[in-house]
Amino acid sequence: MCFESYRSIAQVVEEFQITAIDRDFLEPFPLEISEAFREDLAFSLQAFNVDDSEYGVCEAVIFPILKTVYRNYYDAFVLWSHKMLTYDSNLTGVPDYILASRSPLSKTIFKQPYFVAIEAKRDDFIKGWGQCLAELVAIQKLNANPDQVIYGIVCNGQLWQFGMLHQQTFTKNMTSYTVSDLDRLMAAVNALFKRCSLAI
Repeated sequence: MCFESYRSIAQVVEEFQITAIDRDFLEPFPLEISEAFREDLAFSLQAFNVDDSEYGVCEAVIFPILKTVYRNYYDAFVLWSHKMLTYDSNLTGVPDYILASRSPLSKTIFKQPYFVAIEAKRDDFIKGWGQCLAELVAIQKLNANPDQVIYGIVCNGQLWQFGMLHQQTFTKNMTSYTVSDLDRLMAAVNALFKRCSLAI
């Protein structure tokens, strides 16, 4: 059973006996955004059809936003794209992006602990969160540290939602963010990355 087999939060919490709550936990942390990046993202949204496929929205919208924030945390983390993640035969698959610790040996080493799983979905946020939460459960088990907070993002490029798993409790941030309010969106992503950096 792979991550994509989990179709809702309810399915995951029932199988793994997790409590799920809705509560705002994320306090956006402002990030300076260059005018060049704003113009490039606006061009991508205008010029490319980002509604037809998850790959398209990943390349045109999601990865550029993640990369821009990630540049501030490069020394501590590696941002992996479409990297196989496996705990067991039930918890396996390929998250769209994973933020993981940077190994002192090489950027090619997929090193624990892992901190964030990001899923791109074409407007199916119910299934997207089922898949993302299953990934967070796998990450928690691989890290072997239930006290470490693991974060998740589900987005379709336009709308971004955030969640976290701590011990046996999953918290979904009630506030969502949109690419139309780029400053607040990137401040939210930045806040999440900053939380991870403080946990190292």
